[in-house]
Amino acid sequence: MTLISKTIFTFGVTVDFLIWEGENTSYDKETVERINDIQKMDVETKSVLFNIIDTYIQILKLNRLLDKQQSHLIGGFYY
Repeated sequence: MTLISKTIFTFGVTVDFLIWEGENTSYDKETVERINDIQKMDVETKSVLFNIIDTYIQILKLNRLLDKQQSHLIGGFYY
């Protein structure tokens, strides 16, 4: 086993993480484990879970948009 392989195994990270490249470099270990667990689920369960996640993301984005628009509201009029 190489040093890189041992490091990846010991810390539960990816090569991308070690060299700071790729999308997964900003994820903590717990997030990566959850994503890996989701990938092992059957298609129907993944679909339900992703629908729930997508709903929360849409609500979050909508709330951010509404907060931003309300910050531009002065005396009942947009400026």
